Amino acid sequence: MIKKLRKQFQKLSISTRLVLYFVTFFWILSVILYHAIPVLLNYPPDTINTTFDREVSILYYKYQYLLVVLGITLIFILILKISLRKIDHWWKYRESDIDTIVCVRKIAMSFSLKLYLYMEIFPTLMLLLILMLTGSHPAILLFKIGTIIFTFATFVASLFLVITKNALYPVLRETSKYISAEEGSEGFSLRASLIFQLFPGVLVVSLILSLIGYYRLTVEKGELLNNYYQQTIDSALPRIQQDPSIESVDHILSDYYSDSTTFCFIVNPDSTIQTSNGTELSHFFVKYMNELARSHNNTAYEAYTVDSQAVIRDFTYEGNTYTVGIYFEVASFSSFLLFLFISVITFLLNLMMIIYVSSSLTKDIKNVTAGLNHIINNDQIDENKKLPVTSNDEIGDLVIALNQVQDLNRSQVAQIRDNQDKLMEKERLASLGQLIGGIAHNMKTPIMSISGAAEGLSDLIKEYDSSIGDPEVTNSDHHDIAKDMSVWVEKIKEYTEYMSDIITAVKGQAVTFTDAQAETFTVEEFIKRVDILMRHELKNALITMNVQVDVVPNLTLTGNINSLVQVIDNMVSNAIQAYNGKTNETIELKVQKERDKLVISVIDHAGGMPKEVSDKLFKEMITTKGKNGTGLGLFMSYSNIRAHFNGNITVQSVEGSGTTFKIYLPL
Repeated sequence: MIKKLRKQFQKLSISTRLVLYFVTFFWILSVILYHAIPVLLNYPPDTINTTFDREVSILYYKYQYLLVVLGITLIFILILKISLRKIDHWWKYRESDIDTIVCVRKIAMSFSLKLYLYMEIFPTLMLLLILMLTGSHPAILLFKIGTIIFTFATFVASLFLVITKNALYPVLRETSKYISAEEGSEGFSLRASLIFQLFPGVLVVSLILSLIGYYRLTVEKGELLNNYYQQTIDSALPRIQQDPSIESVDHILSDYYSDSTTFCFIVNPDSTIQTSNGTELSHFFVKYMNELARSHNNTAYEAYTVDSQAVIRDFTYEGNTYTVGIYFEVASFSSFLLFLFISVITFLLNLMMIIYVSSSLTKDIKNVTAGLNHIINNDQIDENKKLPVTSNDEIGDLVIALNQVQDLNRSQVAQIRDNQDKLMEKERLASLGQLIGGIAHNMKTPIMSISGAAEGLSDLIKEYDSSIGDPEVTNSDHHDIAKDMSVWVEKIKEYTEYMSDIITAVKGQAVTFTDAQAETFTVEEFIKRVDILMRHELKNALITMNVQVDVVPNLTLTGNINSLVQVIDNMVSNAIQAYNGKTNETIELKVQKERDKLVISVIDHAGGMPKEVSDKLFKEMITTKGKNGTGLGLFMSYSNIRAHFNGNITVQSVEGSGTTFKIYLPL
């Protein structure tokens, strides 16, 4: 059952899977936070999900919270579905268009970071907006709620950062097959990535510890002050009952407190309230005092927090009921800021440590990378280029292993390259031998034509010679003979130029390719050589090659033209053989421009090849021709394009349909 569910889950689009992950984790954590907020903020008793709560804040706490959670859920579902729609489409159809692949890869690379930032910012802003519109919340409370939500959002964002990266990893892995190393190198450095992924955890821990510390301080200090002022009012109440004026009350109680934020007040029988310092008590406070305070140890609260509260007593004077109270602050906003400041300092110290550790780690990894690049880019491995071993941990082991690779590979690299050169030269000569037969046939036609032209020219010479001195031969006749002779000369010139082109093409394929042979050539010249060299093989196979050039003929390329011609000839020959003797078929050769690259496509409709074969074509020597093939052709083609043009080759093959090879050459 679990396996079936897992298979069904994997069939869903990437965005749908992320939506399910997000909804699951977000709602589980939201339930936890729903119960944690009243505790961390010290909500007064009976102030949430009660009639009092609805009358003060318009909506019950649970409905406010549900509204925020639903709003955040809806926003992030839309963000996930809209932002990943291109990735979903590409993952479903796997299109090979390079522009689409680059776009999809760019989205997959950056989306995790963007989503992280969205998850940190949106929930906090949305919650504060809803609370400001629906509730009776002072600035300090909004600030504390914002801090809690930001901490929670950071935790969720960090968790989802890992989930998103894992979900998009198959996309990055698949698209990397079509992208060269240079095109796929943009992104975060390892140090930035480590800092970005580690600092949220430190921030969350710092803020939570500060909130818990502030919570405990408020509770304990509040209990002490509440008990003290309860006893104060009880002892002073007999004297207050003798003269229930605010002046008298202030005179009696002011001796018991010195804090400027503490004051006394009295509620008259007509419900008017007088305070000793002129402070106007909030609607929340008055309502709580009138409706709930007497059932909660005669304590009233200023807002949805116990930071500011008051103890009250009712008494009777001349048949009228009065209420006297002492208003005091348990913890001021500055106290909260102090805790917040301490948490920020703690966070910054830890962040500095993270930066130091990540910088040290990335420095060691860069040294190893530099060593590997030295092996890749140099024929000779210098003994003095060995990396120093500066630690005895896994990085040190990696450096030691790299140095051992240098020692072991010094001779092996040279041997491998020598063997590769021999194999490639053998394949090149074999291809050249096959080519010579067709070229010999191509040479017969112009040679016979030149022979015929020479014979015709010889006849004209004899005719002209016999006409000398003949009075019946006019000047016009002499001009006609000269004109006919010029025609034969032009034909001979045309045939010799064609033979010269054949010789040039064959000579180019006969030499050994080296990096020193890089030159500038035009697309027209390249197409002309391919046509000359492949004409006979195509004619013998009764197969037509349709050439489509969508760029200007004089567009120039820099590289080894002979190497490029051999690559195309090899692909066309493979396409001919793929038809397995079928005649009247077509092969398409297209030359197009995509952004800053020239794309040469060789397309056949011979039935394609299995995916397990196409996936290995450029990674190892593999052939579908059995004993008649070596697998060197395409492997050599890929090596030539990489070496002589810094380009790339891709293949897309559909069984039952055909195969398309694309060569990407930087312009």
